[in-house]
Amino acid sequence: MRNLIFLALAILAPAIAADQTNLKIVVTNPTGKPIENASVIVKFVQGRSKAKFGAKIRTEWDLKTNLEGTVKIPSVPQGKILIQVIAKNFQIFGENFDIEEEERTIEIKLNAPQPQYTAHPK
Repeated sequence: MRNLIFLALAILAPAIAADQTNLKIVVTNPTGKPIENASVIVKFVQGRSKAKFGAKIRTEWDLKTNLEGTVKIPSVPQGKILIQVIAKNFQIFGENFDIEEEERTIEIKLNAPQPQYTAHPK
């Protein structure tokens, strides 16, 4: 009987475990130079946990880029994620990505800020 229960758990365990992705984010400026010390926020937006019988997965990471402008996150649940990047002297970036692969590299180019406009003439 114990062997039967163990065999059933061994078969069902991979099916219950959530699919994971190793995620690498590269942040550069428009000329391709890496942006160091940029704040990268990764939020898991959509997906269900098979292990918790369909409960929503709520995970969030707040990281900084290294000297090469990269951030590595070892295991992210597969599904839809929101990536936001904030760096000094650059526009704020935010976009949703669908993650379905086991390993994924996302390259983000930040633009310089636009000049401010005014309705009042000088």
